[in-house]
Amino acid sequence: MARPSKPLIRRDAVVEASLRIIDTEGLDAFSLPRLARELNVQAPSLYHHFQDKAEILKAVARAIVVETRVPDPTSVPNWIEWLVALNLAFRESMLRHHNAVPLLLQFMPRDMLIRNYNESALYLVEIGVPVEQVVLILDGLDKLTLGAGITEAMHGDNGGNRPFANANPATEPVLVAAVAANQRSATGTFAESVRSFLRGAAPGVPDTAPPPQHWGAFGSAVTDLKEPTAS
Repeated sequence: MARPSKPLIRRDAVVEASLRIIDTEGLDAFSLPRLARELNVQAPSLYHHFQDKAEILKAVARAIVVETRVPDPTSVPNWIEWLVALNLAFRESMLRHHNAVPLLLQFMPRDMLIRNYNESALYLVEIGVPVEQVVLILDGLDKLTLGAGITEAMHGDNGGNRPFANANPATEPVLVAAVAANQRSATGTFAESVRSFLRGAAPGVPDTAPPPQHWGAFGSAVTDLKEPTAS
């Protein structure tokens, strides 16, 4: 069947419908015929905006990142809590779409966030992080947050359960004792892991270093990631 001469659907509608299918039915249920039925169009209509299924899935991964609610720097006391809040927000976005989380392994849109990474690098240098540690922190935070989000999403955890809650006292007594001693939820454990990582990666930066003052730069993620929509 030939592609219609004019687009019958908007690009953002395709992404929204794709994410809705994946959220409700799972990643394996997603296909171009299924998406076309969801939008009440023929499959060729999808090619006005996307070359193939992979390009749609890339856009879905971008949409998950765009949903991250960037915290207000004035709501946190210091640089560590700013980065904790930022990575908690990204993790929460992943957990809202746990069926789609594997897409971030393949399609994490770092290339489209490059200006944001540059602003983050500038901020870290300004508060005293040695320049040779900046990439370690940026890359490490990405991997730490992706790993936490993917692990919890794959186990159907919403962030409230304690890690290793299924440990058996008969066969894993030391782990059970450690779980009992840890009073943090999965969310609390993740936040403390980020704090520990940052203190270890930048030991010369005091905990009292301020959060970023240039709020506008960090609020630009959405505009950087959004793509033009066709009517």
